[in-house]
Amino acid sequence: QVQLVESGGGLVQPGGSLRLSCAASGTIFAIHTMAWYRQAPAKERELVAAVTSGGSTNYADSVKDRFTISRVNAKHTVYLQMNSLKPEDTAVYYCNAMIQTHPTRALRENWGQGTQVTVSA
Repeated sequence: QVQLVESGGGLVQPGGSLRLSCAASGTIFAIHTMAWYRQAPAKERELVAAVTSGGSTNYADSVKDRFTISRVNAKHTVYLQMNSLKPEDTAVYYCNAMIQTHPTRALRENWGQGTQVTVSA
C-alpha cells in the first residue's frame, strides 16, 4: 500500500516559476526511480524528467535548461523546479515512482493523482 501525493501546482504567468513536490508514503523498502510526467488535453502522457536513487537525471528536450528534478531519498520525496514557464507547459503533472515494498518483491509502478499547472497571462 503506497501513495504518492503531489503539491505545488497552480496558475502562473509566462516566464514565472513553480516548484512541484511529491511525497511517497506507506510500506516502502526502496524507491528506484522517481519521475514527473505531464498530460495536456488530447495529448499523450509524456515524460518530463526522471531521477534515479543515485541522482542520475533525464529530461525531455522541451524542458532542458528550464526544469530541474531532484529528490531527497530519506524523505521519499521528489521535486520539480520549473523556471521560465511557457504556455505550452500547461498540463496535469503526475508523479511516478518505481517502488519495492519488500526486498523479495518486484518493482511496481505507482502514480500520484496529478496536479494542474496552468501557464497563462
